[in-house]
Amino acid sequence: MRMFRRRARNDYDPKYDGNHDGDGAAATPAAGIRRAYGDSPTTTTAAPPDAVDDGRRWHHAPTRAIVTLLAAGIAGLLAWTTTKISDSSTGGYWAVYGILAGAGLVMALSQVFGGWTKRGRPTFSPTMFLVAFVPTAIAVLWIMVFHQPHVTLWRGHVTSWSSNLGITGLVRDMGGDLLSMLSFGLGLVFGFCFDTAGARRAVAAPPVRATRRAPVERADDEPIARDRTRDEETVVRS
Repeated sequence: MRMFRRRARNDYDPKYDGNHDGDGAAATPAAGIRRAYGDSPTTTTAAPPDAVDDGRRWHHAPTRAIVTLLAAGIAGLLAWTTTKISDSSTGGYWAVYGILAGAGLVMALSQVFGGWTKRGRPTFSPTMFLVAFVPTAIAVLWIMVFHQPHVTLWRGHVTSWSSNLGITGLVRDMGGDLLSMLSFGLGLVFGFCFDTAGARRAVAAPPVRATRRAPVERADDEPIARDRTRDEETVVRS
């Protein structure tokens, strides 16, 4: 019978007591509960999330300022170069305004390489190119071709098309000093097609819900089952 049968464990041994662990030291009540449920932990604690790097450091703002200053100096140098080129010829005309467009491009790229957005690797945006730059380039080049110093095939077409569309007066008013601004802005818009990809960030692991496993039958219960089977067989025989 169960009360006279020796158990596999010593219930009076403090090392196996529900209030002590295997080394004889006092254990928490949770340890006894885990032992009753197959010595398995009932809760799982998620690891603390790693620190998230937002891509900002104290030196980013000075870096952007220094790069912008250098770009402004380069753009100013390019603008000064145009004063040494005569725009009375068709080649000189396009060289002057092409250099001014390059000055605008330098200013836009300085914000990319200076960490303007997200301190990531440079990328090119096809959407920005098609939606913003292409229409701007068509408008600016239309005006610039119209104001060429010498008549060419393209200038004749643009002049005729402007007359047919009724915009000759508008296109004529956009000449003179405004051509410098338009060419600089064209290079600036093209530079805006470049951006920086987002910096990689550590993502915190989602919390793990606590789970509980069903009680596990122990070998200590097997003799009880055998005794119950023997008692049932004795009753049947009798």
